[in-house]
Amino acid sequence: MARVLVVGAGLTGAAGAALLRGAPRGQVVVWDKARGAGGRMSTTRTDCGSADLGAQFVTCEPELAGPRLSFYEELVSHGVLKALTAPVEGMVVREGSQNYVAPQGISSVVKYYLEQSGAEVSYEQHVTHISLQDGRWEVSRKSGPPEQFDVVILTMPVPQILQLQGDIVDKSPEVGSSLVVHTTVTFGRQHLHSDPAEVQQIILSHLQSILPSLPEPSTIKCQRWRYSQVTRAVPNCPGQMILHTQPLLICGGDAFTRSNFDGCIESAMSIAEAVKPHLQQFQSQAAKIPLDLL
Repeated sequence: MARVLVVGAGLTGAAGAALLRGAPRGQVVVWDKARGAGGRMSTTRTDCGSADLGAQFVTCEPELAGPRLSFYEELVSHGVLKALTAPVEGMVVREGSQNYVAPQGISSVVKYYLEQSGAEVSYEQHVTHISLQDGRWEVSRKSGPPEQFDVVILTMPVPQILQLQGDIVDKSPEVGSSLVVHTTVTFGRQHLHSDPAEVQQIILSHLQSILPSLPEPSTIKCQRWRYSQVTRAVPNCPGQMILHTQPLLICGGDAFTRSNFDGCIESAMSIAEAVKPHLQQFQSQAAKIPLDLL
C-alpha cells in the first residue's frame, strides 16, 4: 500500500487529505509543525475565552463557487459553519454572496476535514529535509526518526518548500468577549523581525487611542504571521505544482490560487486529482502480484 504524507494541517492539507479518503492503495498521514490544526485558520483558546487569529469568516459567492459550493453546503449542514448575521462596519457584501462564521472556532473547519480524511495526524512534526532513497521519499524531522513515503504533498508556503528543497467577537456570556486586532500587511513587513513585546505595545497603544474606554484585557496573545496573504500566485500552476513524478512530490496551497476559502479548496481539489492516478498505479501493480504473496 502506498504511503502518502501531507505536510501541513491547514485548510488545503486537511481538505486534500479528505478528498483522498478511499483512494486505491493509499494510506494518508498528515504532519504539522504546530501543536494543533488550523494553519492560518487557527483558533486560540484560554480559560478566559477564544478567538480566531487568522481567518474569521468565509465568503461564499454561489455564481463563482462552482463545484466548491458543495463544500459550503456540507459544512453548514453539519453545523461547522453558520450564516454571519451580525453587522460588521465597513464590510462590502456582494449581492447574492453569504458570509459564514464557525461557532466552534474557525479551526473547526480544518478539524472537520481531518476527521473526515481518516488520516493519521501528528503534530509538532517539523519537517527538515526530504531526499530520494531507493525509489521512495525519506522525510526527516526535528524529532523522531526519518520515515519513507511513496507520495509527499507539501502545503506550506512556497519559501518553506524551497528551504526543503472589522473584527468578529466571541460573545459567550460565561467567558466575556474576545477582541482580535489585525494589522496591515505593510505594518507586518516593517516589524517582521521586531521584538514581539515591542510590537504588541505599539498595537495596544494605537488600540487605546481608538477605544479609550476599552477594559483592561485579562489575557493577550500577539501572533506573528510570517506568511499571510498571497499577493501574486505562482504563474501557470493552477492549484498545484508537480516537483517530481516518480515517486510523486507535489506542492500546493493558496500560493497557487488566492488567499481565501475557495483558493484553498481549489488547490486541494487539484492536488487530489493529480495524486489519485498515481495511487491507481499501486493498485495495478498489486493486481499483478500472486495472491499468496500479498
